Amino acid sequence: MTLARFFAIITLAVVLGAGHAAEPVLSSEEHAFRVATVTRGLEYPWGLAFLPDGRRLVTERPGRLRLVAADGTLDPRPITGLPPTAAYGQGGLLDVALHPRFTENGLIYLSYAARGEGGVGTEVARGRLVDHRLENVEVLFRQQPKSGGGRHFGSRLVFDRQGYLYITLGDRGEQERAQKMDDLAGKIVRLHDDGRIPVDNPFVNRADARPEIYTLGNRNVQGAALHPTTGELWAHEHGPQGGDEVNVIRVGRNYGWPVITYGVEYVIGTKIGEGTHKPGMEQPLHVWVPSIAPSGMAFYQGGRFPRWRGDLFVGALRGQMLVRLRFDGEKLVKEERLLQGELGRIRDVRAGPDGYLYLLTDSSDGIIARLEPAAPRPRAGTGN
Repeated sequence: MTLARFFAIITLAVVLGAGHAAEPVLSSEEHAFRVATVTRGLEYPWGLAFLPDGRRLVTERPGRLRLVAADGTLDPRPITGLPPTAAYGQGGLLDVALHPRFTENGLIYLSYAARGEGGVGTEVARGRLVDHRLENVEVLFRQQPKSGGGRHFGSRLVFDRQGYLYITLGDRGEQERAQKMDDLAGKIVRLHDDGRIPVDNPFVNRADARPEIYTLGNRNVQGAALHPTTGELWAHEHGPQGGDEVNVIRVGRNYGWPVITYGVEYVIGTKIGEGTHKPGMEQPLHVWVPSIAPSGMAFYQGGRFPRWRGDLFVGALRGQMLVRLRFDGEKLVKEERLLQGELGRIRDVRAGPDGYLYLLTDSSDGIIARLEPAAPRPRAGTGN
């Protein structure tokens, strides 16, 4: 090794060490941790997926899909070949997910707002990732009917252990649509990976219902994840003014919106629907009043934070925080609020294959942040 190279390595180590030391140690009830900024310069990032080679895919709501290297470097070249996207109101390019057999077929899935007859609605497409391009792109799903509003597009994409694809959808700001069986707004739908409708979907034999529907009465679901033990889909959804919910998503169930809710109308605060309970409609596992505006969620199963294993982490937009929920079965036993006001609006939460917890911030200069374990701060007066 040359002397110049030796000093270069030493300098780099000092710089990296100083940068890490500058990150404050934060405390939760179970772990001390630091928040490291992995990537900067993202424009309203929305969804995050991890590629097998260590790189990451990030969607930007204005309509770009970005590649991030394993070391956090943002590739300046957006991926090309995406389907046309409508960056309209709360809509745009939304979630991204890998096919369960991505290493074999290279397929990625995107949810996004798109224009069509009647206005704008959520769609889902898939394509094969080849270098910096999506090839053989095909649209698998179109929310119908489309409408003119700019609110409540959903949309998260989750594959279950059997390979079914779940797509979460919003009510498009038109409350009554969530209970209409011939309307895909305010629903969670289930499809095969190629867009075919499963023959055992709950309403597939009803002439008055869309066969894609798996659940109904969902206001605007922007967080969904599989439970690590049961394999069931869990989801949260935005309430109106108050009434954000965490639910277990079960086949054919009605989650009540807008007939029952724990929230009230914006501004005027008047009652919505018939109250908080009604036979035949599901009760949430947990409700936030006032609203935190949840977005993104993940069960943590990694080894870097062993005392967080099994806990559910939820990002908050209005609350600008990360919420840790611990359940005993389906009973909430603990809620802890982390990073309040530290990062801004948290749009997505993902448990990385490396055991870290990753966050996306909803900003014109958004970041990928990573929670890393840290030694607890010494107590005052201990001499340590």
